[in-house]
Amino acid sequence: MANQLPENVASRAAIAAPAGKRAPRRFATVRGWIDTQAAHDTATDPASADRIDWLRASPFVAMHLACIGVLWVGVSPVALAVAAGLYAIRMFALTAFYHRYFSHRTFKTSRVVQFVFAVIGASCVQRGPLWWAAHHRSHHRHADTSLDPHSPTLRGFLWSHAGWFLTPRGFRTDWSRIPDLARYPELRWLDRYDTLVPVALACALYGLGALLQQVAPQLGTSGGQMLVWGFFVSTVVLFHATVTINSLAHRFGRRRFDTDDDSRNNLWLALITFGEGWHNNHHFFPGTARQGFRWWEIDLTWYALKAMAALGLVHGLKPIPAWVAARARG
Repeated sequence: MANQLPENVASRAAIAAPAGKRAPRRFATVRGWIDTQAAHDTATDPASADRIDWLRASPFVAMHLACIGVLWVGVSPVALAVAAGLYAIRMFALTAFYHRYFSHRTFKTSRVVQFVFAVIGASCVQRGPLWWAAHHRSHHRHADTSLDPHSPTLRGFLWSHAGWFLTPRGFRTDWSRIPDLARYPELRWLDRYDTLVPVALACALYGLGALLQQVAPQLGTSGGQMLVWGFFVSTVVLFHATVTINSLAHRFGRRRFDTDDDSRNNLWLALITFGEGWHNNHHFFPGTARQGFRWWEIDLTWYALKAMAALGLVHGLKPIPAWVAARARG
């Protein structure tokens, strides 16, 4: 064709174009720390879609390094209590709402309660509720196959535990999985700017610690101490407890049901994740708000949801069908 570039010119242009786009892409990646939509176009190359983007993931790495600050800020009972309390509240937001509500729709609630717990869930630094639900639904659809985003049997422990979470493919929200949730503009906004919530929490904790240092010095806390223990340590422990369901609950435990994946029931994981460790139960029948199928299978999230139902905050908790109980082994 007459307008076709000579081969050598075209080759030079092809080489120069990616280099010229590096700066804008890096800028978009940095913007993605706050606005997740800004980074969506940085993963167009399929070859890099499943490689860890260390620039995009650097705040996640920094959060872990910040835990070393305990060596300088010290510790106090009040800081530990706040850290433990935030772990519990946020774990419940993840297990009850990010997982059992947004991902599986196993109960109903008001739009206000839905948004309140979506915000609490976003404070966990595990991204927005729409992103979380979309990825989890994909996991159930393709569990322990090549299309599973975090199968430990195919990609190993480190990948299933955290590696997948830090890739360009992992950063994206698959909107086709969540049409039922995408109709809420407040959830779309939260999913886009989810980072603002943990930043606000971190600032509030620092302010609380500084205030307590002034008005109640006998508590032995400070702004820095409350920030490190209440936010960084609590959030990092929360993250790693949550993702053990990806990395460990498909490797260790008992299989009550013959599912097509490697999901397993694990008491210890159920304790630290408020019931999520009954993972084989859940994979066999994800349509119930209760994951501990036996009376002795401790499911703290289920107990809390029952309490919320008694208060009228949630309703329509989906039970375990009789046919599911009949299929159980032991």
